[in-house]
Amino acid sequence: MNQLDPLRRLLICLGMPLLLLLIGGGIFFLLYSNLIPYRYLGHAIGVLRGKYDDPDDPGDIDHYEALSTALASTIGMGNISGVAVAIATGGPGALFWMWMTAIVGMATKFFTCTLAIMYRG
Repeated sequence: MNQLDPLRRLLICLGMPLLLLLIGGGIFFLLYSNLIPYRYLGHAIGVLRGKYDDPDDPGDIDHYEALSTALASTIGMGNISGVAVAIATGGPGALFWMWMTAIVGMATKFFTCTLAIMYRG
């Protein structure tokens, strides 16, 4: 255990700056993009409901199946059980802060995916 103490101390020291960097970066991306992840939220829900599905389109899966597969690979079981542990440990206030970070995290995820598509090889 003593061998891991320096690493533990380093992670404790980096916790708050990293949190501020991630939240600040998400807020910056939201403001820089004029809230683009939220402006097209209605369109995304329409795609999810099948409003834009055409049976004559090529392909074997529809929009809902593609979204379900993408979310399953992104979320995973760790995030589902992590929410339960956070609520059990921190109480209902933990859920509020998860929502607040999700609002900012949506912008970070949006731009991460956009950059991945732009620079894929």
